[in-house]
Amino acid sequence: MMNQSNLTFQQLNELDSLFEVVSQRQIKDFGNISASNKADGSLITSCDLWSDKTIVDGLASIAPDEGVLSEEGEKCIPNTKAYWVVDPLDGTTNFAAGIPYWSISVARFVDRKPQASFLIIPTLKKKFVSIKGKGVWLNNQKIDPNQNNYQSECISLCSRSIKILQKKPTSVFPGKIRLLGVSSLNLTSVAMGQTFGAIESTPKIWDIAAAWLLLEELNCSIEWLETNPLDLVSGQNLSNVNFPLIAGRSIQKIQTLKPWGDLLLDK
Repeated sequence: MMNQSNLTFQQLNELDSLFEVVSQRQIKDFGNISASNKADGSLITSCDLWSDKTIVDGLASIAPDEGVLSEEGEKCIPNTKAYWVVDPLDGTTNFAAGIPYWSISVARFVDRKPQASFLIIPTLKKKFVSIKGKGVWLNNQKIDPNQNNYQSECISLCSRSIKILQKKPTSVFPGKIRLLGVSSLNLTSVAMGQTFGAIESTPKIWDIAAAWLLLEELNCSIEWLETNPLDLVSGQNLSNVNFPLIAGRSIQKIQTLKPWGDLLLDK
């Protein structure tokens, strides 16, 4: 049984090939596929389902003794020491609407914490690989955590977090708002210095798993506003568990956004 924290070079190469296959299929399907509604009202396409099955089956071959939790499949935390969290197509609404901006988001957890993550943006041909304690690589080039320190004035919000603006109508929001429509990439924009912070209202674990490690490895900060994913336990069903959060380039940026993020919890 493979319980080691680190993936082997062979596994990393096989993962790279797997994600390339999925990326190419998604690009081929883009603009040629229709969406339907899931029970929770969110969209799904046949490409989501194909991508999910292909990744889950691939992981079963690459890491056969490790469980998988995925958006379109099993949503309970596996009882294996190491397990994977998969969002095969984060940004289905963009994908279905013909907006060429979505991601493949996959993370490997060991003892409830992300130890490796893979975040791919097929249309931009960008692949982020994050390894706990080792750093982040973009298209095989290691990122210097200090290179993205220019002062962006932008803040990323999701469609559900814009409601906080209505709760403080006389207050000036502390930045220029960007809505990208993809939770994982909203958070990635913080890590890359494109925005200085992000407020996410109702992300699921598969939306944030890969970006969580990417943020940590690039010295960014996260504040969990309600549910801390470190408190989760094996067997727990995460179908309806949200992880509202603030991500920031620094603790100071978190503090700037905290009065606004706290409004997400107001009923």
